[in-house]
Parts: sequence; structure tokens; C-alpha cells
Amino acid sequence: MTMNDTLANALTSIMNSEMRAKSECIIMPASKLIANVLRVMLRHGYIGNFEYIDDGRAGKIRVQLLGRINKCMAIKPRFPVKKNEFEKWEKRFLPSPDVGLIIISTSRGIMTHREAKELGIGGILLAYVY
Repeated sequence: MTMNDTLANALTSIMNSEMRAKSECIIMPASKLIANVLRVMLRHGYIGNFEYIDDGRAGKIRVQLLGRINKCMAIKPRFPVKKNEFEKWEKRFLPSPDVGLIIISTSRGIMTHREAKELGIGGILLAYVY
């Protein structure tokens, strides 16, 4: 079995574990991108701690779930977004203006759409969570 989008798989397994009210979820394979997206979610209180488990292959990440996620999905295709276009995507992916995050990859690392707005930079849409 080949995996095309590991980030989409990771977010889907978090979503599924959340729906089943589990306390943790194992994501495999692990990647830097997934770890960075998880770091943003951790910083904003959507997930508890997470740790990397080295299994001698691609690795796994164990994520503590807090039951705070209603929905988290990868955005495909990964649209490029300019610094003044965020509102359009917020309307499209988030339920209301102050709820949730769009996680984007910028030249300054992976961050939320709000942080990118403050810095005045665009990037590529990766995922959303609320």
C-alpha cells in the first residue's frame, strides 16, 4: 500500500479517534510536516502532548486527544494563498470568523492563518481544524 498524502491520513486518524472519544491516537508514518502541524494544534489547545516513537521504520507519533476537535481535515489541492486572500478561505473552511484555524505553510515555517496575517505573508494551505 502506498500513501500519497500522509498529512491527510494523520488528520483523518485524529478525527476518527476523536469521534470514538479515544484518549490517544497513533499516527504512522511520522514526518516533520505532520509534527509541525501537530505543534500548531498543540499551541492552540486542540490536542494534548504528542511524542515521536522510533520503530526503526518511518516512525510513529502518539498524540494525546483532549476531545476539543470537531473537525480537522487536510486541504486538497494545497492552494497557494496571498497575504490578503485569507478571508475567502476562512469563509470556505471555517464555521465562523472567530472559530478554528487554517494551518498554512509559509516561508517562515508552519503557522496559523492569523499569524500569517499579522506577519503579512502568504503561503500554501495545508489543513484546517475547529
